Amino acid sequence: MHLYLAQHGLAVPEDVDPERPLSPKGRTDIERLAARLDRAGIVVERMLHSGKTRAAQTAEILAGPLRAGAVPQARGGLRPNDPVEALASEIADWSADTLIVGHLPFVGRLASHLLVADANQSLLAFQPGSLACLERDADGHWRLAWMLRPELLTEVSR
Repeated sequence: MHLYLAQHGLAVPEDVDPERPLSPKGRTDIERLAARLDRAGIVVERMLHSGKTRAAQTAEILAGPLRAGAVPQARGGLRPNDPVEALASEIADWSADTLIVGHLPFVGRLASHLLVADANQSLLAFQPGSLACLERDADGHWRLAWMLRPELLTEVSR
């Protein structure tokens, strides 16, 4: 099983818009990420997001290449400071490749909990528009397969 953990794209500041939708840069970063995932042929069976505007917009952009137009689902328990232990226990029973779009510190804490059973370890350098792929082996142990950050997805001119 693969679990994809994404931090939403860069959002506008709260004083500009209290709903904090994606900024133009945030939208571009996520569109580039979606294009890269599409080229890699990655498909997920389920997409979950926190329900916050920036996470919902990120999930909707990623839904095209990853789910062939299926609608991402808002889910409780994915907000920035929510505890990760209950979701981690639930994930242990999942078999479908899943994408979770959330926030810091939540996605980083969830990754750390799954990888080393300590949510307080800071293992992955998430930033807006990042995505990490964790894979679970036959024994139920998680490992980091790969991670992409926006600076790796910029177009290279030659």
